[in-house]
Amino acid sequence: MRKIRQTLLASLAIAVVALPSAVKAEPKVEVLHWWTSGGESKAVKSLMDEFKSNGGTWVDMPVAGGGGDAAMTALKARVLSGNPPTAVQLKGPSIQEWAEEGALGDLNDVGTAEKWDAVLPVQIANVMKYKGRYVATPVNVHRVDWLWANPKVLAKAGVSMPATWDEFNAAADKLKAMGITPLAHGGQSWQDATVFETVVLGLGGNDFYKKALMDLDMKALNSPTMVKVFDQMRRLRGYVDANFSGRDWNLATAMVMKGEAAFQIMGDWAKSDFLAAGKKPGSDFLCAPTPGSKGYLFSIDSFAMFNVKGADNLAGQKLLAKLIVGEEFQKTFNLIKGSVPARLGVPMGEFEYCAHKSTYDMEATSQVGGLLPSYAHGMALRGAQVGAITDVVTKHFNSDMSSADATKALAEAVELSM
Repeated sequence: MRKIRQTLLASLAIAVVALPSAVKAEPKVEVLHWWTSGGESKAVKSLMDEFKSNGGTWVDMPVAGGGGDAAMTALKARVLSGNPPTAVQLKGPSIQEWAEEGALGDLNDVGTAEKWDAVLPVQIANVMKYKGRYVATPVNVHRVDWLWANPKVLAKAGVSMPATWDEFNAAADKLKAMGITPLAHGGQSWQDATVFETVVLGLGGNDFYKKALMDLDMKALNSPTMVKVFDQMRRLRGYVDANFSGRDWNLATAMVMKGEAAFQIMGDWAKSDFLAAGKKPGSDFLCAPTPGSKGYLFSIDSFAMFNVKGADNLAGQKLLAKLIVGEEFQKTFNLIKGSVPARLGVPMGEFEYCAHKSTYDMEATSQVGGLLPSYAHGMALRGAQVGAITDVVTKHFNSDMSSADATKALAEAVELSM
């Protein structure tokens, strides 16, 4: 990031932003994001349409692939060239990292005018701030630890939604014996990490998850419980189909929709694809927390506004920030996206069962220390630590590495990354 910091300082040294007093700037934004699947693209279009209806010009910059990794590569290239996008989909510690580089614009005037401190939960507001000032806006709250299923496939096999990993394994063994793929999965590192963290939560519990994937406690990382986690990951590797490598998550979701697979472990953005395809919860697909979960792994989508020149771009940033946290957008967007509103008090009458379950569990787990940031989706740790953990998880999942060796390698990789 040193090279990025030097570029930013050079850009800021020569930048002079002229704000004409006589001519009102027309709001304009160039938005970098990775929402490219059916449900996701429909959701981001709702924001685009609202921005345009308020007189703004929207330049779309979608970058598919890698759960956002490809988008971050594109962002770094733009920043290094001295031409950052106006608004960028960022989340968690990445917001703080870019703010530390001096790359982000200040949104505190909008936040004060719109009373964000009163309408956003403290935990969410803190993620959006740097040194007490808003630099980003929350779009939604995603639950990561979801298990999705095709009810017709389960009925055919005579199995039900599992509450524990032992129950999941028993159901998967039965499905596999019938020639049905038990688990739809895409062999991408972030998807492996998503499955891994739900196993950590389900087998270890909330406190173990905190120690292992938030505090990076060496005893937890190199413990018998972590060996059991890798044992379960090995079981799961045997439940995916032979063509899983490189598959995008939405294609795995389509396998469940079509009855080609029984289950998928994925955040509630998968629900947006079910809904976009006209599927109904309860009859066409089922949702439940991943086996053993007594917590709630959250990922908050948000947009950060980068330092840009031009009155039109600055006006666009302020308008976009205001609309994102507005009640109408929070409802419309999340109805499409499959997530739940980050803003408090948004009417939930139009939301379906899975969203109501998510909202209830989010509130309930927050009271008992179970509302936990997702490591796999960039909410709990910074990039170096996330990469260190995920590298070991993916290597284990795609090799014959023993659980004991994987556990030892995990602790060593994390220690080296710190």
